[in-house]
Amino acid sequence: MLIVPLVVALSLIRLGQLAYFWPTGFQVSSTDLASVVVQGLRFDLKVSAIGGFLLLLVLPWVSGRVQGRIAAGLAFVFVMLSLVNLHYFGFYKTPIDSLVFGLVEDDTVAVLQTIWRDFPVIWTLLLAVLLTVLSVVLHRVLVRHIQPDSLLQSRPLLVKLVAVIVIFFALAFAGKGTLRQMALQRQHLTVTTSQFLNDMVPNGVIAMKYAWDSRGQSQNLQNPLTGLKAMGFDSPLAAAEVLGIPHGSEAAVKAALTAHAPLASGAVKKNLVFFLMESWSAEPMRYQGPKFDVLGRLASTLTDPNKACHFNNFDSAHAGTHPSLEAILFSTPITPLTLGDVGRRPIPWAIPKVIKEAGYQTLFVTSGRAGWRDLNRVLAAQGFDEVVDANTLKEQYPDANLGIWGVWDSYVFKYLNQRLAAQPADKPIFVFVLTSTNHPPYDLPADYHRVPRDMAQWKGETTSDTLLLNLDSYHYAADLLGGFVQEVQKGPFKANTIVAATGDHNVRSFGMYAQADRRFLMRQVPFVIWGEGLACGPQQALPASHRDMFATLLPLVGVAGPYINTGRNLLNTPQGTPLDAPRAMFFTGEARNTQGLWQLGNKESFVCSAERPSTDCQFNALDDQQERARYGLLDWNVRISLNKK
Repeated sequence: MLIVPLVVALSLIRLGQLAYFWPTGFQVSSTDLASVVVQGLRFDLKVSAIGGFLLLLVLPWVSGRVQGRIAAGLAFVFVMLSLVNLHYFGFYKTPIDSLVFGLVEDDTVAVLQTIWRDFPVIWTLLLAVLLTVLSVVLHRVLVRHIQPDSLLQSRPLLVKLVAVIVIFFALAFAGKGTLRQMALQRQHLTVTTSQFLNDMVPNGVIAMKYAWDSRGQSQNLQNPLTGLKAMGFDSPLAAAEVLGIPHGSEAAVKAALTAHAPLASGAVKKNLVFFLMESWSAEPMRYQGPKFDVLGRLASTLTDPNKACHFNNFDSAHAGTHPSLEAILFSTPITPLTLGDVGRRPIPWAIPKVIKEAGYQTLFVTSGRAGWRDLNRVLAAQGFDEVVDANTLKEQYPDANLGIWGVWDSYVFKYLNQRLAAQPADKPIFVFVLTSTNHPPYDLPADYHRVPRDMAQWKGETTSDTLLLNLDSYHYAADLLGGFVQEVQKGPFKANTIVAATGDHNVRSFGMYAQADRRFLMRQVPFVIWGEGLACGPQQALPASHRDMFATLLPLVGVAGPYINTGRNLLNTPQGTPLDAPRAMFFTGEARNTQGLWQLGNKESFVCSAERPSTDCQFNALDDQQERARYGLLDWNVRISLNKK
C-alpha cells in the first residue's frame, strides 16, 4: 500500500522540477513531454516497488507503531533524495552523479556553508516533511479502505496462496519496470533528443544508485577492460585499430599512447604558467563590450593574434573542479582517482612529473586550501616541488582574510608576480594555478568596485537569481588574470614565458541550455594561450576540450616527455586522421563535433547543436566509434598501469 503514495510523491516532484527549471521560450512536443512523464513514472514505480519488497522482509516482525515509523522514514528518504536531485540539477545541470560524494570528500563545512547560503534549505526541508506527511496520510487512507490485513482472512488457503504469489510477482515486475523487455537500466533514461527532458526522468533514488555504481567502478581498478567493454570494445587492440595507431600488442598500444611528433627544430624551454580558473564559463565572453564589461584588463590582451590564441569553441572535461583537475593533470576519465592509495604513488605520465623530469621547477598555487581532496599530499607525490595555498598566502600576507573557500584570488596574483620576478633565468618554471573566488556564494572583497552593465547586452538566460553576482565575481577573476598577463607581456620574461588559462567548468547561473541551438554552450569554457610570436593556426573556432590543452602547450614550451596523447595539438592544422579530428570530449561519456553532441554509443541522444549547424546535421557513427575508442583506451591505460597487483 505504500508504493502508491511513494510513486505519487516522486512524480509530483518531477513535475515540479520540470516547471521550476523550464527555460523561457523552450518548446517541445506533447509527445516528448508525455514520454518523459511516463518513463519517469516507470522509474518511480521501480524504486518504490524495490522499497516495498524490502519492507516485506522487515514489517512482519515489528509492531504496528514501528511499521508506521519505518514507512514514514522510507517516504522521507525517497522524497528528500528527489528534492536533493532537483537542486543538484539546478547546480550541475545533471541529475545526481558521483560528484555528490564531494560532500564528504571536499571541505564538508565549506560545502555545507555554501549550501546554506545558496539554496532554500529550510523551505526544502519543510516541503520534504509536507510531502512525507501527505504520503503517510494517503497510505493510511488506502489501508483503511482496502484493509489488506483482513481482506483475505476469510478466504480459502488456495486463494491466499494465489494472492501472495500475484503480489510477489507484481512487486518483481514493478521492480523490473517492464514485463517483456530487459529491466529498466541507465540507458533507458534517454527517451527524447532533448537532454534537458531526459535529465528529468530519474528520481533522486535511482540517480543516487547510478552515482554509487559509477563511483564503485572508479574506485576498483582490478579489471583493466571495464572501460573498454563499456565503450563496446573487447580489447585495447581493437580500440587502437579504430584510431589507426599501432595495435600489434598491448605494449605497442601503450607505447603509441605516449608517442609524440619530434619537437620543432631549435625548440627551447620556456616558463609555463597555467591557470585553472574557477567557474570561468565561455558564454559571458561572447557579450563582452563597452556596455557589458566582464573581462576588465583581460579584454585588451585578446586582440593581438600574434600574442594570444583564443579557442572559443572549447569544452571542459567535467562539471566539477576536482574531476576536471584530475582529467587535466592525470589524463584520466576515471574520477576520483587519487583520493586513495593511487594518489600517493607517482603516476608516470602525470603532467607535473613529466615537466619536472624535463628540467623544470614545478609549483602549484591556489587561493583555496590544499587540504581539500588531500591535494597537499597528492600533488607532492605527482611531481610538484612546492604547493602554495591559502594558509601559505595568509602567512605571507597577514592582511589576507580566510573565507569559506580560502583567500581572495588577488593574493595569488600578487604572489605570482613576486615569485616570477625572483625566478633564476637559467631554471624554467611550471606553475599550475587554481583560483577559487568565482565560486558560490560569489562573495567579493569589500574594496572591489562593481562594474555597471547594460543587461540588455546579455543574450543568455536570465532566470538565475545569482546571475548578477556571478557576473561581478567573473569580472573580478578575469580582470586579475588580465592584469597578470599584462605584467608578463611587459616584463623581462615575456620572450620565454607562456601563459595559458581555462575554466574548470560552466556554472548554473548562466542557464539550463535546454534549447537545441544553445546546447553546445552547456560545457563551454575559454582556453587562451598568451606568448610572443604565436601562430594560432586554423583551429580556434573548431570543437576542442580540456584533453587538448597540454598536447598543445608542452610542445610549445619545449617538453617532449611521456605524457599521454589525450588530444591533439591545437596549433597544428588537422591532417584528417582520427587522432586530430576536431571534436570535444566530456569525460562523463559525451562528445561533440562540428554538428552536434551526443552520449557515446547512443545514437538516439544526438542533438544538432552548433553555432552554425549544417543542413545535413546528423549522427556520425564513425565519429562516435573513434571517440569511444579514445575514451576506452584512456580508461584502460589508467587501470592497466595503476592497478596495484
